[in-house]
Amino acid sequence: MAGRLVFVAAVWSTLALAIAGFFLVSLYRAAGERAFDAQLEVYVKSIVADMVVESDTADAPVAFRAPRSLGEPRFALPLSGWYWTIRKADSGEILFASLSLVGDPLPLPPLDGEQSLSGFAKDQSNHEVRYYQSLIEFGSDRMIIAVAVATADFRAEVAEFARQVALTLILFGLGLVGAVFLQVRVGLRPLVRLRQSLSDVRKGDAERIDENLPTEIAPLAVELNALITSNREIVERARTHVGNLAHGLKTPLSVISNEARTHSGAFAEKVGEQAGIMSTQIQHHLERARMAAQRRVIGVSCEVEPVLGRLVRAMDKIYMDRALDLDLSAPRQLRFRGESQDLEEMTGNLLDNACKWASSTVTARATPLTEGGGREMLEIVIEDDGPGLSEEERREAVKRGRRLDETVPGTGLGLSIVADLSALYGGHLDLDRSSLGGLKVRLVLPAL
Repeated sequence: MAGRLVFVAAVWSTLALAIAGFFLVSLYRAAGERAFDAQLEVYVKSIVADMVVESDTADAPVAFRAPRSLGEPRFALPLSGWYWTIRKADSGEILFASLSLVGDPLPLPPLDGEQSLSGFAKDQSNHEVRYYQSLIEFGSDRMIIAVAVATADFRAEVAEFARQVALTLILFGLGLVGAVFLQVRVGLRPLVRLRQSLSDVRKGDAERIDENLPTEIAPLAVELNALITSNREIVERARTHVGNLAHGLKTPLSVISNEARTHSGAFAEKVGEQAGIMSTQIQHHLERARMAAQRRVIGVSCEVEPVLGRLVRAMDKIYMDRALDLDLSAPRQLRFRGESQDLEEMTGNLLDNACKWASSTVTARATPLTEGGGREMLEIVIEDDGPGLSEEERREAVKRGRRLDETVPGTGLGLSIVADLSALYGGHLDLDRSSLGGLKVRLVLPAL
């Protein structure tokens, strides 16, 4: 968000300053042209005053002569860029011209009925000049007096002004963007604090969001805390209902099972068998309901390495007589987004299953993983060197309530339960052939 705000401010500042610079240079150029024209008009008036010969009698006709020095020696230097001409308005015949023209005419546009005209033109050397020409009437004599001056110095001044304006505006723009950046950083700092506080709650490092925030966003923190509290209350109620349901169902099932064991016959055996299946299925679905509620708790997480470490040490003691080689690899900073007992239950089932079937070696490896959409996940891979499972057996192993071998102690439902629970967490369980020769189990879960 801060980057977008600074980017928009930088783009707008650049456009605004560029437009301002364009107008400043345009105004300076226009002012220079007006000053240029004013200077040229002064030269025209000087020419008019110098070309008229004073007469001794009032009624004598007006006499003219070539203007003398106008106080500017460049009018006498050949092709200096400073020129003047006097020509008849009717015929265009040149009466007098500056020595700088060396006899060549100065190409200027006609007045077209105007009293005076100024603009830019090219001289004999194809250099740009600024001209000013005016129609002067001396009784019946009508003349056009024109003065032209090279614009090289004027263009250089405009270019220098534009360079200075550009440099000034660039420095000003950088300062403005820097000020906006600092303003955004300071202004958004409370949001950074809010994000960090929410992250602490999500990781389990805090129970509530810090409400000591500016008045503009403090209500948001209050509402988030109310949502967290409501979420926890809902989960607690769900846990209570699940516990009550478990207690209410287990007692009647225990009575049915006990009654079936006190009787003999096919009917009693069938009742006992179905009661056992019902107990298993009830336990399975109650566990799923508990996990479905638990995974929605905000602010619950745990480190993966301590949980796996405890399980590996426990399995080492349980299967001590088989002298299994149990190898664990997990980074300490890796965290699971859920309670440690849930992670322990899933990985415990997988490790126990691997140890039951392994010949001599079991490996467990946990690594961070980024899935599609940028989701932060963790991957736990457990492998053994046992007989493994065929492709068909691997598909059957994760189906609900299926057991592949009745000779090994336990319910045999570990893989299917783990598959269901990992799916409830938004993860998944995959079975494959291990490089050790046995089964490779890959468990993917959400991480922090």
